[in-house]
Amino acid sequence: MKPSSISPSRIAVKLIFFINGFVHANLAARFPRVQELFDIDNGTLGFVLLSSSVGALLAMPFTGWLIIRNGSRRITIFSIFLYCIFVPLVPLMPGLPGLVVLFFIMGLTAGMLDVSMNSQAVMVEKIHQKPIMTSFHALFSIGMVAGAFCGALFVKLETTLFIHFAVIVGMSVAAAAWARYHLIHDKPKEKEVDGPAFRLPNAAMVSIGVIAFCCMLGEGAMADWSTNYMENIAMASPALAPLGLSAFALAMTIGRFFGDGARLKFGDRKLMVMCGLISTMGIALTLLFNNPYSVIAGLFIIGIGLSSIVPIAYSIAGNSKNLPPGVGLAMVTTVGYSGFLFGPPIIGLLANWQSLRIALTVVAFLFVIMTFLSARYKSA
Repeated sequence: MKPSSISPSRIAVKLIFFINGFVHANLAARFPRVQELFDIDNGTLGFVLLSSSVGALLAMPFTGWLIIRNGSRRITIFSIFLYCIFVPLVPLMPGLPGLVVLFFIMGLTAGMLDVSMNSQAVMVEKIHQKPIMTSFHALFSIGMVAGAFCGALFVKLETTLFIHFAVIVGMSVAAAAWARYHLIHDKPKEKEVDGPAFRLPNAAMVSIGVIAFCCMLGEGAMADWSTNYMENIAMASPALAPLGLSAFALAMTIGRFFGDGARLKFGDRKLMVMCGLISTMGIALTLLFNNPYSVIAGLFIIGIGLSSIVPIAYSIAGNSKNLPPGVGLAMVTTVGYSGFLFGPPIIGLLANWQSLRIALTVVAFLFVIMTFLSARYKSA
């Protein structure tokens, strides 16, 4: 008998996804203020984000090992609480070195959370016996929308960074405290664990991982640089600038609500190709016009295009017949999230060297590659 569509475990996992997006968007929406507070340019902010990327990529491959030994529930709870607790410390750092160290530690917890919460989502999907992965990622996007609007509100109210982050983290920790009781208990028996828990990505996982890499680099770029682009390239007001991120996150949400149905109708490969074409059109609009509202429209189209690709990749990895869900997900997230995490700091370095518009042109090129690889993709 299939469980109810509103089972507590499904709600709890969705809530974890929401918290992740909500906290991240609040932090990203205040990056211009973080730059002012620490007197750093785009290149230096890129270096700070790079430290977070290194931390996440160090954590991800070994999270599969941790999940096999402890279960994804324990790792999810551990990482979500730590990630939230560290965010309010950002404005309290004594200088740039402290900020870099803090972002590195936050990256470790974020990497663990990304793998473990998606492992929980795969288990819920298996219990429900139907594609529902995009619905979990939709909650991440809803969290991004709420976080971006929340960030814009705190900017409008001229609230200090510490008070802003303390308020949103307090709410997030309370929600996570409820979710911890309803996540799936999945600690495996030792005798069921065969082979090494830490494995390098195999050919099949690399294939889908590269597609995820291009998609997630674009997603990370929009999440971390859209507010900066709106304010400094499109010349939007400080209060209007975060709405570009809101439009992107809203589109991701809409696309992911319909993603499971579209996946059943079109199939994985055709849907990824369609999404690649849409995202390429969106970034072209964003780069070609300086008007803030044209950029908002372009970011919305990009969000629609990118919405379903990563959930498809995670579902494929988590349902691999030859790998435990945590290990398969660790492989794909290591490849894919290297784009999400390394992309924004690299864009910052390129923006400091040339301009942010030229840096995002590189993202447009990767969207073309993503579309091409999707057209050639064959499931293993």
